[in-house]
Amino acid sequence: MFIPLLLGLGGLILGALAGFYYRASLAKTQTDSAEAKAQKVIEEAKEKERVMLDAARSTEQKLLLEAKEKAFAIAEEGKKELTAKEKDIKALQDRLNERENLFDKTLLDFENKKTRLDEYKEKLEAAKAQIDVVRADADKKLEEVAGMSREGAAEIIMRQVEVEKQDALMSLIRKYDQHSEEELEAHARKVLSLVIQRFASSQVVDASTTFVELTSEDMKGRIIGKEGRNIKAIEHLTGCELIIDDTPGMITISGFSPVRRQVAKRALEILMKDGRIQPAKIEDAVKESKNDLAKDMKKAGEDALYELGIPVSSIDPKLVSILGRLKYRTSYGQNVLQHSIEVARIAGMIGEELGLDPFPLKKGGLFHDIGKAVDHDMQGAHPQIGYNIMKKFGFPEELCYQSIAHHEDRPRTIEGVIVKAADAISGARPGARRNSVEEYLQRLQNLEATAAGFPGVEKAFAIQAGREVRVFVEPGQIDDYKAYELARDIAKKIESELTYPGEVKVTVIRETRVIEFAR
Repeated sequence: MFIPLLLGLGGLILGALAGFYYRASLAKTQTDSAEAKAQKVIEEAKEKERVMLDAARSTEQKLLLEAKEKAFAIAEEGKKELTAKEKDIKALQDRLNERENLFDKTLLDFENKKTRLDEYKEKLEAAKAQIDVVRADADKKLEEVAGMSREGAAEIIMRQVEVEKQDALMSLIRKYDQHSEEELEAHARKVLSLVIQRFASSQVVDASTTFVELTSEDMKGRIIGKEGRNIKAIEHLTGCELIIDDTPGMITISGFSPVRRQVAKRALEILMKDGRIQPAKIEDAVKESKNDLAKDMKKAGEDALYELGIPVSSIDPKLVSILGRLKYRTSYGQNVLQHSIEVARIAGMIGEELGLDPFPLKKGGLFHDIGKAVDHDMQGAHPQIGYNIMKKFGFPEELCYQSIAHHEDRPRTIEGVIVKAADAISGARPGARRNSVEEYLQRLQNLEATAAGFPGVEKAFAIQAGREVRVFVEPGQIDDYKAYELARDIAKKIESELTYPGEVKVTVIRETRVIEFAR
């Protein structure tokens, strides 16, 4: 039983070994077949690579050949262009050489001429020196023969000519002066006539009122209040004085500042409309009137700028409010804001007629009297105050100067002269201003006294409402030539010392009367 077991085990082992060898043989066969296939694939790839390399070498040779042919063609073309350029350069060089030779020849001729001129100049200077010596000797001998110097002889001749030809000289001087004055006056009249034709403005005098109409007579007592507490509160808060008299239905507001008078007027109107008048209500009414007035002044300033075409954004809002204050400021009964608008328009029109830029003239004309808006609250004359205000808000010097120029006798800029003329036109037109009788009479007296203060004046009369002064002179002291000088001197003194609207005509009259009796 042990032997069959061994035989079976041996058979199993033999079978396993036979199977192993069979599989090893089969695997080797498959491996050899795979290596053969791989070798074949590699050989095919190498063959394809060789074919592709041959094709690439053939293409590369073709491209290289084409590139060489193109390079050769480009080189030939470059040689042709270079040859043409060399020809052009040679021709240009030849022309330059010709011009250089011509320039050298011209320079040589110029130097020769300069040498000849220098020699001629030396000869002339020598001849001039010789002539001066001869002239000096001749003058010396002439002075010795005449017995006087050359200056003395010239003075005698001038005096003799002045005595003998005084009338002719005077006539000639007057002719030239009148000719120049006539041309300038004609041009000025033409410009002003065109401007005035284009400009139209109201002839009605606009004045700020200082009176308040009452709704009833018992309102006077209510405004005064118990023991005068209401009226004292109003006067304290507004800085104005209330004059309550027997005038029916009316209260007078007295104050130096027109803005304060307007605040008081509006506050009273608010109180009368409310009906309750007591210190607390008065304080509220004054505050409300100040706010309303501030808005009204700002709106008035903006309206003025809009009317003249000046951008509101270009002006500081504070300056716009200051400009609006002029609405409640008058000068000789003329509303200053309306006057400033008129000056701006007239100045702009004059500038257009003269070919100038009208915008700076309008701006300068509008702000030329800005100092009057605060001259009640600040010390100094309004031209200087206005100059300082405009300078503070960044205006250029030429615009700031127009605030001063319109009160100067001879402004130093053309813009200042135009604004001064526009200011005079606006103030002198009919209905623009009103003067008191005392001021009118005083102006006439000053005109007569100024003209009568000159030597040789017999009488002086102011006529034509102060627009003309007729001066009668002593014929024995003033001749025709001196009369002409006297008229100019009187006009200059009136311009420098007196204030007047428009212009004043000075007429000097020299009358000679010869009396004889027949017996």
